[in-house]
Amino acid sequence: MGYLQEMDTVTSQAAGRGVVWDLARPREQALPAVFASPHSGNRYPSAFVASARLDALSLRKSEDCFVDEIFAGVAEEGAPLLKALFPRAYLDPNREPFELDPAMFGDALPAYANTRSPRVAAGLGTIARVVANGEEIYRAKLSFAEALERVEALYRPYHAVLESLVEGTVERFGYAMLIDCHSMPSIGGPMDEDAGRRRDDIVLGDCHGTSCAAPLTALVERFLVELGYQVGRNIPYAGGFTTRHYGRPRASVHALQIEINRALYMDEATLERGPGLPRLMRDMRNLAHHLRLRLPALLRAA
Repeated sequence: MGYLQEMDTVTSQAAGRGVVWDLARPREQALPAVFASPHSGNRYPSAFVASARLDALSLRKSEDCFVDEIFAGVAEEGAPLLKALFPRAYLDPNREPFELDPAMFGDALPAYANTRSPRVAAGLGTIARVVANGEEIYRAKLSFAEALERVEALYRPYHAVLESLVEGTVERFGYAMLIDCHSMPSIGGPMDEDAGRRRDDIVLGDCHGTSCAAPLTALVERFLVELGYQVGRNIPYAGGFTTRHYGRPRASVHALQIEINRALYMDEATLERGPGLPRLMRDMRNLAHHLRLRLPALLRAA
């Protein structure tokens, strides 16, 4: 189990900072933006590890490894960075609270569960059936009570903090931009629309223009292109639950998803850091600095 950091089973009574999430908060918020890393968590409950049919390295294939490190410098530029500590393979906070596959459960799901979303069909619901490369996670079926416990203990505390950060930013500045930070495999997988094709260095997802005002997306895109990155928009990822749920441009809240190609900074087979990691850390901090200078005027005009 050397690949995993284990943690005891989380309960709703224990949920909080240092268990479910961590927050790098600046001394004073000088940037009207919130950064979040929902998929970089690597603290695996021991009971989950025991229930899985996969080895430790395979379980980690769904992680956005080191994304929290890549964006760590944003706090020094005046923006908070929220990090989920639990792994995506255990619970995915970038989904609706109950996007569940009924075939995974030994009992009936409640009527309010979303069992027909494309994410569920792909095996990547709130409780994932497979890891990113398509391998099945579990040896046996789960109970709905297990899913409910994870949602109450992990999902709700994470989103409570994220919502508080966004609302606090709006109260302070009159507007806010949420940047949801992710990484992606360098080549499209067998279930993806771009199967077998090399992906851009960075993909920006604004739900096809509905979650973030166009000038804000363009500001980020121009800066990254000037740094030498090949940048795409919305293909193959247009944004997940977080982007859609929080992005309300008419209410002065803009949400943008950033996907970074893993080949830029890590070994995708061994999940080890690569030589490109320091550059990305520097560039994402510089992006935050650029936003600090340019974002307020654009947000006021959006």
